[in-house]
Amino acid sequence: MILAIDIGNSNIVLGGLEGDAITFEARMATDQIKTSDQYCADLKSMLALFGVDPVSLEGSIISSVVPPVMTSVCEALERLTGRRPLTVGPGLKTGLKIAIDNPAQAGSDLVVAAVAVLAEYGAPACIIDMGTATTITALDKDGVFRGGTIHPGIRLSLNALTSGTAQLPAISLEPPRKAIGTNTVESMRSAMLLGTACMLDGMAERFEEELGYPMQVIATGGLARLVTPLCRRKIILDDKLLLKGLREIYRRNAK
Repeated sequence: MILAIDIGNSNIVLGGLEGDAITFEARMATDQIKTSDQYCADLKSMLALFGVDPVSLEGSIISSVVPPVMTSVCEALERLTGRRPLTVGPGLKTGLKIAIDNPAQAGSDLVVAAVAVLAEYGAPACIIDMGTATTITALDKDGVFRGGTIHPGIRLSLNALTSGTAQLPAISLEPPRKAIGTNTVESMRSAMLLGTACMLDGMAERFEEELGYPMQVIATGGLARLVTPLCRRKIILDDKLLLKGLREIYRRNAK
């Protein structure tokens, strides 16, 4: 079994990979204050829940957008398994051609998602990842990573809205009943969810205009399940996308 770990700003996703199957998936909160010893204990307990002995793991791979946590988790995994994990970054083979101003600046999560989409769905493709930030990236018809956009995530936008205003309340994220809200809560839900859906539709359309041909759209991330049903265009929802990408990269680099 291979252990794949994706470290995001809010959550750490762990997945057990055997062949083409994802045997388990779990989440932990991302905490930049925790030491490698604390992450070691957390990982050991999490693996024990699924009956996995860390020493029996064939290997592990990590992608991260939070460098301090990456360091702590790497040290924790090396202590648990006796082997250094692979880390997505410069020097690791991905098979992805990146055509942006500075390829080294491409976020590891964006690279992993693009690798997964190429392997699972092909190109051209528009890739949406809805987490703390919402990213939208483009793979052209040749499978080249062309860049994209970075937006505040829904919860980040909602927190900014409620903390920066005197009379707007905290709300739950439920699908709005209509676009024109007739009370404060419904107006906020329409803006957060339906407004985001309109943005996704519109950005995908703009991407297609710039590249000059239609694109399939694939979405992942914790909030994608809430928003994609509100979009007008067909969007493939794949909440295992990053784990699939980590599996592909591991295969390219495992000795």
